[in-house]
Amino acid sequence: MTGIPSSESSDDVDHMYALLADAGALIVHGLATAEQVAAVRSDLAPHVEAATAAPDNPEDFYSGHTHRVTALMHRSPTARDLMMHPIVEAMGERHLTPNCKTWTLNVSAALEVGPGARDQILHREEDLYPFFELPRPNLILASMWAMSDFTIDNGGTQIVPGSHTWPADRKVEPQEIVRAEMPAGSVLFWLGGVLHGAGANVTDDEWRYGMILTYNLSFLRQEENQHVSMPLADALQLPPGMQARLGFGQDNGDGLGLFDPRPVLGL
Repeated sequence: MTGIPSSESSDDVDHMYALLADAGALIVHGLATAEQVAAVRSDLAPHVEAATAAPDNPEDFYSGHTHRVTALMHRSPTARDLMMHPIVEAMGERHLTPNCKTWTLNVSAALEVGPGARDQILHREEDLYPFFELPRPNLILASMWAMSDFTIDNGGTQIVPGSHTWPADRKVEPQEIVRAEMPAGSVLFWLGGVLHGAGANVTDDEWRYGMILTYNLSFLRQEENQHVSMPLADALQLPPGMQARLGFGQDNGDGLGLFDPRPVLGL
């Protein structure tokens, strides 16, 4: 594999998923409008501005010089809409439903990578579930929404195409790492078994802004606990499909996720 394939948002979804399944990653251009990008940035602006970009410790999993904000589904109505974009839904159905009846949002985060940020340690989203041997079954679908232009220099996400098929003892070579370049409004999809990480920002004054949304099988524990990231009373006001995607409610009537909201609501 020599690069990350790309598609336009108007392309056939089956073709998109075929590219994604083969390379393990895919850039889709034009999924978010300029208005949606501006709305997400506006919704999250006070939270991003309040986030601390700590100095870097090379031994830390996360690089310094980066603003990180979670609980996006509570903080941005537009982010909730993008979470359930029709193409995201179609990709999730193709990748995840062979192994589950339903699937849920696994984690949400806004990441603003500043000058001086180093390359993040390469990892797999599915490392959350180490009891599955590599290569693992389809457990996670990940997406990174470009809220600004992504370039090689400003921290475009590192991707190792094809690494979702590797055995545990396969080591990555430097030339196998590619970096996502895409304009704002594009989305980088990658499979949960793909080695990836935030890229180094070697610019003098340019911050790279992305929103990561990942999805997992509904019977696996979510990385971000949506049940405390959003007040239950607010979650219950959302459309049923959105409630289900966030993990509120039962897993297609099988009992997983059973709850009674009355005590929390004081009823």
